[in-house]
Amino acid sequence: MKTYNPLKYLLLLCLPLLLSGCYSFTGTNISPDVKSISITNFNNASGQGPANLQQFVTEDFKDYFQRNTNLRILPQAGDLQIEGQILSYTFSPAAIQRSDIPTGSNIGLDQAGANRLTIVVQINYTDTKNPANNFDQSFSGFADFPPSLDINQISQAQIRQITERIIYSVFTKTVANW
Repeated sequence: MKTYNPLKYLLLLCLPLLLSGCYSFTGTNISPDVKSISITNFNNASGQGPANLQQFVTEDFKDYFQRNTNLRILPQAGDLQIEGQILSYTFSPAAIQRSDIPTGSNIGLDQAGANRLTIVVQINYTDTKNPANNFDQSFSGFADFPPSLDINQISQAQIRQITERIIYSVFTKTVANW
């Protein structure tokens, strides 16, 4: 016959409470004294891209942090502060391939098998509660498109897929600490 051990059951009941102080089930690792974040309007230093690029990058950053944390978004002076600028927006050949079409020298012609849109964003992050977490770093994202697609044919939704990857990288570096 098995004996009843109340200490064992008490430990099982308290284990979730003990673990909740060490790990956040939201995927973030935010100090309890951090209550707010400010994300300033991004500047488009590249001079390239759609006219509203800086606006939707800024709003997408705010939306992502609002959806994935309990932090209050402030216009300035948050406990956490993100300042950013779009450094580059480049569309260039990515996968160079030799075509079978001979040229005057009887050698095939090099052509782009794909074109790549790359966006680079510079982030200056300030953690007012723990300055050891501060950083100034660039993050980039890209997507490849068929060579027949012109840069002006790339949709805002396709551009947002690239910026979402950048936002995720910034999020994990700032509040998820992965």
